[in-house]
Formats: sequence, C-alpha cells, structure tokens
Amino acid sequence: MDRKTFLKTGLFSLAAGSTLSASETRPSLPSVVGFNHLPPDSPEKIMDNLILHKANTRGHANHGWLDTHHTFSFASYYNPERMHFGVLRVLNDDIVQGGMGFGTHPHDNMEIISLPLQGDLEHKDSMGNVQVIRQHDIQVMSAGTGIYHSEFNRNPDQAVNFLQIWVLPNKKGVSPRYDQMSFKPEDRHNRLQQILSPDPSDDGVWIHQDAWFHLGKFEVGKEVTYQSKKSGNGVYVFVLSGKLTVNGQELETRDGLGIPTPKTIALNMTAASEFLIMDVPLS
Repeated sequence: MDRKTFLKTGLFSLAAGSTLSASETRPSLPSVVGFNHLPPDSPEKIMDNLILHKANTRGHANHGWLDTHHTFSFASYYNPERMHFGVLRVLNDDIVQGGMGFGTHPHDNMEIISLPLQGDLEHKDSMGNVQVIRQHDIQVMSAGTGIYHSEFNRNPDQAVNFLQIWVLPNKKGVSPRYDQMSFKPEDRHNRLQQILSPDPSDDGVWIHQDAWFHLGKFEVGKEVTYQSKKSGNGVYVFVLSGKLTVNGQELETRDGLGIPTPKTIALNMTAASEFLIMDVPLS
C-alpha cells in the first residue's frame, strides 16, 4: 500500500480524535491530527525468519492529552515496511490523560480489541453500550456493517494506558457486536492464559478471525513453549514488561517480535516478564 492509498483509508482521522471531557454526553467527531511522519531509523530487522520491532523504533506522537506509540502505520505515522503482520493491522500503545479521550468516530469491517494495562477506560457506542473497561479486562467489537463509538479516561486524576489492536476479519458485513470479559491475573502466573479465540465456546472473548491471544506473566528463570494453533498462522509476541528471549532473540519492554513460520516457540525469562502472544493468519 502506498502513502496515497493509506491516507485515503482515513485512518489518520481515527488515531487521536478530538479531546473529550468525561462530563460530555455527546462528544464531537474526531479531527485530523496531521500528515507528517518520521520513519524510524531501523524500521524492521529480519533475521532467522524473525521480524524484530524494537520499542524505540515505533511511530510516536504526543498530543498532550494523548501519548501514543504505533507498532504499525497509523494516523500521521506511515512506514511502508510496517503496514501489518498478517491480519494484525494495528497495535497501538495509548496513554490518555485524566478525563480526556477519543470523540465519537466510525469503524466498519474490523475486529477491534482493547486491553487496559492501567486505569479505567469508559466506552460508549451506537449499539447502546456504556461500559467501563479496567485492568485485567478485555473488550472486543466486531465493527461489521458499521458502528460509532467513543472512548475516554474514566478518572480525572490519573492516566489510562491501554492497547488498541485491530485485526482484519475473515467475514465482511457482519452484524456489529460487543463483548467484554474480566480475567483473574493469578491465572496467568507462570502460565499462558488464553483471552481470545475464534470460538465462542472457548476460553476468552471471540472474534471473526482464526486468531488466538494469550497473556503470560512469568518469574525470572521460568520457561514456556507455545505452538501456533493453526497452519498458515504467524505469531507476534509483544512484551508488556520485563526481559526475555524468544527463540533466542532478546526482547525488552514494549519490543515486538513477529515469527512468520512458527514451529515450537521457546520463551525464556531473563527477568520477571509479562507479554502478549497474538497468533494470527498471515493472509
């Protein structure tokens, strides 16, 4: 995808939106943040069939109310070498200041996952949902034929940090849907905890895609292996905190590693670590 096509998608207008006070009931539509971008010095390193995205090479913008990092091209950050990893289209690491947020904006034909890491995020949408998403929760929306929603920091006196992840669906034009679930953090202590799958009867929330997400929180010195759930899938590991090696590649906080043709993936903790594994189709 070239830059002209990228801008035509309108993603830049959804990245930051307009600021939103927690007292507003009808937030305004988002505004365009800008077109400028600075590609990272070393956008992508490919070695031994691994795709390494170091934390300090992510796209970054600080709008005051929003401090955001983009693993893949989004908003005013455009890098043709970082458009997606398979169907994993967006991985944004957002910090929103107290009482502020994203004004009402549209989505369609996208599976949208929000994962709060700290603080509380309040959500409102055109389906009538008004919910608060907290740490250890996961929220999913199938945008399908089209939805509008807003998100803002529930608390006026502390920031909220959350991951927003977009996954391309395997079906277009589905009826919009919303789901949210809470998880016990102790259930991921020194083990992998499934939080998302394609099966409504499986552990966690589900989406319209053959994707599986797992969280893990491990003590230093621990090891764990992971095997991709489906042939043709790749695995992307994103480090929330700590330091570990994945198939021998050293990773630190907020580093990401894509493994396009995974077999057995070996994760070894060189410090206490927490991470997210995203197992997604490559096409």
